[in-house]
Amino acid sequence: MERIYNETLNLDKLNEKVTLYGWVQKKRNLGGLIFIDLRDRSGIVQLRVKPENKNYDLAESLKNEYVIKVQGIVVERESKNPKLKTGDIEIEVNDLEILNTCEELPFTIDDNTNALEDTRLKYRYLDIRRNKLKENLFLRNEVLHYIRNKMYDLGFIEVQTPILTASSPEGARDFVVPSRNFKGKFYALPQAPQIYKELLMVGGFEKYFQIAPCFRDEDPRADRTLEFYQLDLEMSFCTEEDVLNIGEEIFYDTFSKFSDKHVSPRPFRRISYLDAIDLYGTDKPDLRYEMLINDITDTFKNSDFTVFKNVIESNGIINAIVAKDAANKYSRKDIDKLTEVVKKRGASGLAYLKIDEEITGSIAKYISEEEVNNLKEKLNLQNNDLVFIVSGPKKTVKASLGALRIEVATFLDIIPKDRLELCIVNDFPMFEYDEANKKWDFCHNPFSLPHDGIDAYKNKNYEDILAYQYDFVCNGNEMASGAIRNHDLESLAKGFEIVGYSREEVEKRFRSIFTAFKYGCPPHGGMAPGIDRILMLIQDEPNLREVQAFPPSASGQDLMMGAPSDLTPVQLEELGIIIKKGNE
Repeated sequence: MERIYNETLNLDKLNEKVTLYGWVQKKRNLGGLIFIDLRDRSGIVQLRVKPENKNYDLAESLKNEYVIKVQGIVVERESKNPKLKTGDIEIEVNDLEILNTCEELPFTIDDNTNALEDTRLKYRYLDIRRNKLKENLFLRNEVLHYIRNKMYDLGFIEVQTPILTASSPEGARDFVVPSRNFKGKFYALPQAPQIYKELLMVGGFEKYFQIAPCFRDEDPRADRTLEFYQLDLEMSFCTEEDVLNIGEEIFYDTFSKFSDKHVSPRPFRRISYLDAIDLYGTDKPDLRYEMLINDITDTFKNSDFTVFKNVIESNGIINAIVAKDAANKYSRKDIDKLTEVVKKRGASGLAYLKIDEEITGSIAKYISEEEVNNLKEKLNLQNNDLVFIVSGPKKTVKASLGALRIEVATFLDIIPKDRLELCIVNDFPMFEYDEANKKWDFCHNPFSLPHDGIDAYKNKNYEDILAYQYDFVCNGNEMASGAIRNHDLESLAKGFEIVGYSREEVEKRFRSIFTAFKYGCPPHGGMAPGIDRILMLIQDEPNLREVQAFPPSASGQDLMMGAPSDLTPVQLEELGIIIKKGNE
C-alpha cells in the first residue's frame, strides 16, 4: 500500500477513502463532535468523529501524542483554516485504531515550548517532533541533496575516508579511542580528513569531496559543537583562484536557493588577513555595517595625556570606532558594560568622547583643542557622535575594538537582518608568535603553501611570511577554511621545524604523507564549508544544536544517551586502562 501523507490531501481528493498514520497533536470535543488534529512528518490534517460513530468512545479516550491509524473519507470543511495546507478539507473517520499510547510528557510538543534546552536535549526524540526542528532537519536533507548533486555536476568524486585514524597536531585536541588489540596505543577521531584528502590527490583522483564528520575535543559554543559536518573538497593542478571560484559558486547558489535574504553577488569581496584585523579587529568580519576601526595614534603623538604618552613610548597604538549619532543613546552604565567587554580582551580600559558643542567624556579634559579638531577631521565627526578609544599593544587593541564593534552595532540595532554578506579573507600569515610560550606557531593550516615556497623560509622574517590560506566569511561567521597545500617535503619539514618539531618527529607523526609525497605528488588545494553553519544562517538559528538531530548539550554531554559514561571493569581490563581519580 502506498503511504499517504497528510499534506498531500486537498479538495482534489474529495470523497476518496484514505488510510493515515500519525500522532494526536490535539483533541477537541465541540458539542458532541470530536475533532482530532493528526500529525505526521508532513504536517496536520483534521479528523472528524460524529457521536453516532462506532469509534466515538475510542476517539474520546485519545490523548496528545497517542499513535493512531485512521481510515476515512476526505470531505470539505465547513470552517476552513487558511493557516493549514490541509485547511480546506478534513477526514470523516470510519475506523480508528490506537497503535501506541503516550505517558505524561516532560514538555509540550509545541514550537513555543518553554522547556529548558537541557530538557529538550534529554528527550530529543520528542523535541524533533516540533515543527521548528523538524523543518530544520528537512532543510538539512534538502541542502545536502542539493550540494551533493552540485559537486557531482562539477566533476567531483565522493569518497568516504576513515573515522578511526591517527592523532596529529592540527590545532585542536583530538578525541582518542583506546585500542584493545594494541594495548597502550590509541586511535583518534579526525578533526578533518586533511591527510586523507591529500593522499587522494597523490592517488590521482584530482577532484574529491565528501560530507565529512569532524571531531574536536574543544569547549562547545554557539557555532561549534564536539561533532560537526563539513563539505570537504580537494582539487589537483589548481590555483587559489580555482578553489575560490568553486567556493563562491557553492555558497552563492546554496544561499540563493534556500534563503530569501539578499546574498552578496559574486565575486565576493576579498580582504587580506592583515586588513581584516586592522579594520574590523577580527579575521571573520561582519560586513553588513561599517563602523571601521580607525588608527588615531598620530593624533596623539605629542600628547600630554600620560596614558596615551606611555602607550606610544612603549610602541603601542591608539585606535577608535565611531558610533554615529549615538551619544545620547548611551548612559554611563551602558558604557561601563562596554568597558567590561574590552577588559575581557586584555585592554586596560575604555576611553570615550561625546561630540557636541561642548566635548564631554572620560578623557575630554586631558586632550587639547588641536587634538579634538584633528579627530573631528580624521573621523568625520558630527554632533552627537560617540567615539570609543582603546590604547595599548596592537593585538589587544584590535581584538578589543573588534568585540566592541559587534556590541555597539547590536545595541544600536544597525545590523541588517535581511542580508547574507560574504567575503573571502586571504593571505594569512604562515606563523604567529605565541607570547605565553615564547615560540612560533602556525597561524592557520600547517600543510599550507607559503608564498614563494621554501625560499620564503630562507629570505624572510617569520612574521612576514604569507601563506596561500583563505577563509570564507558570512555575517561575522567563519564558513569555510582552505588552502593551497605544500606538496614539497623540504618546505613542509622546514615549516614544522620553525614551530618546534624536528624532521624526525614530523616524519614519524605524518609518516603516510611524507612517504606518499615521494611518489609523484601533484600540486593541490581545497577547502571545507561548514554544513551546520550554512544551515544556521539560512534558518536564523542562534546555535548549531538547532540544526543537528542529536547534538550534545552546551557542556558537551549527550543527555539523551548518557555520554560520556563509565566503562565497566571488564572493559577497562580489556583495554589495559587504569582510571586515576583526584590526586592519584
